[in-house]
Amino acid sequence: SWSNEKKQSPEATHSPKSTFQETWKKHNTNVPGNIKQIRQQSQTPPLTDISKSPPSSLLTNKTTEVEKLQVRDNSTNTKDDEKQQPTSSPLQRKFEKILSEKTVDLEGLKKVSWNGIPSCYRSEVWKLLLGYLPSNYDRRASTLERKRNEYKQMVELFLSAEKSESEMAIWRQIHIDVPRTFPNIPLFQLNTTQVILERILYIWAIRHPASGYVQGINDLLTPFFIVFLGEYIEGDSEKCDINTIDKQSLDNLEADCFWCFSKFFASIQDNYTFAQPGIQRMIFKLQEICHRIDEKLHGHLELHDVRYLQFSFRWMNCLLMRELPLRLVIRLWDTYLAEGEEFQRLHVYLCAAFLIHWSQPLREKDFQETMMFLQNLPTSNWEENNIEVLLSTAYLWKTLYQDSPSHLAMAKK
Repeated sequence: SWSNEKKQSPEATHSPKSTFQETWKKHNTNVPGNIKQIRQQSQTPPLTDISKSPPSSLLTNKTTEVEKLQVRDNSTNTKDDEKQQPTSSPLQRKFEKILSEKTVDLEGLKKVSWNGIPSCYRSEVWKLLLGYLPSNYDRRASTLERKRNEYKQMVELFLSAEKSESEMAIWRQIHIDVPRTFPNIPLFQLNTTQVILERILYIWAIRHPASGYVQGINDLLTPFFIVFLGEYIEGDSEKCDINTIDKQSLDNLEADCFWCFSKFFASIQDNYTFAQPGIQRMIFKLQEICHRIDEKLHGHLELHDVRYLQFSFRWMNCLLMRELPLRLVIRLWDTYLAEGEEFQRLHVYLCAAFLIHWSQPLREKDFQETMMFLQNLPTSNWEENNIEVLLSTAYLWKTLYQDSPSHLAMAKK
């Protein structure tokens, strides 16, 4: 399971301005992201338009996890040679230093991962942050072999057994949803890809009867598939032909996706049980935050009878995966996995920053125009710097308000 130290906020009796100053002094020595830069510009979180930066490359890591563990000390390994080149960035050198230790410093790894993970390290780092890979180097190869064999046995057990009526219903729904997953990405339209995703989702649903399969869960599997696929292919993962990969590698990919998806989902399963109480709480919190930070936008939404549940349910259910390009979701998840089990709290504040970013155009629209706009937000040309600004803003607001409910309550008076 993950671990994450809760950040403390100022006393609720302080004013927002003094609270911000005191909180900033308390946290300024260890702040992730671009928050220090934002602090130099203003004492309040930025809500200006977000600029663009050159497109970032996708995943290019080509070796499997077991291969990587077996050849790490071999000086002829191409991937390790590339990492040791003097042209590597300071961020890459930080990751290499941490990952080269016999026992990885997980707290240090979380700290550097918050700001984004280089694609060549992302697969290994995600597995470490989720606890799928042990921090001790000597245990990793045996752990991978054991977990992959366990998954293989589950596939044989669950798919060969006769299915009950409820199990058949689950299988049919998954079979309907998987082809709809990212229809604009060629990788997810390949039959081989869809068969792998269907098996993972079905076995996961059977093993988790409290929630079972819920529409939208299929989206949450895709980041793991894209990231771990990068170990076996060259170039753009979204456009690769998965049929060129050997069966053993595909089996390893499938098993790794299943276990990491299961570990990730363990902390948010409350969102998918009956009545989805976790999502209801997150939507209510979003409404409170928006009311406190952008009262004009909140009032406009109320005036036109736009309910937060109508547009933000999908934001919580699918973690903005249908609002952002997949490459940016993967960057966002670098931070979420670094946050650990409490990442949902940050996600609510990020959704608030995301909503308030569109405050000006939203306040010019009526109900129908607002709903159409929020269902088709213009983010296709966004780049990583857009996500960085949202994360920095969300972190600031979370630091201010998370443990000081009276600050949010002030908006209701």
